[in-house]
Amino acid sequence: MPIRMKVYHQGKETLVAAADADLIGKTFREGKFKIEVGKFYEGDVVTEERFASELRLATIGNFVGKETIDAAKEAGFVADDGILWINGVPHAQFVLMI
Repeated sequence: MPIRMKVYHQGKETLVAAADADLIGKTFREGKFKIEVGKFYEGDVVTEERFASELRLATIGNFVGKETIDAAKEAGFVADDGILWINGVPHAQFVLMI
């Protein structure tokens, strides 16, 4: 499953938003939680290697989908206990605090 990734720069912050390509345009709800996988994530299709290299430059990450989160876990940016499941879809974030 391809990963779609978009990189945002704002001041000193670099945010990487990424999602499994097949989730783009979908919304997931469970209880009080809702996630819209929209234009925020709608970037380029990238390899896991490119995704990991962009994460190493990021200060914030926002991820949706099993493949994307597995790649973020493999790169050391997400731990199992940091994953929120919304209607069977995993979501995780990270913030680098210096």
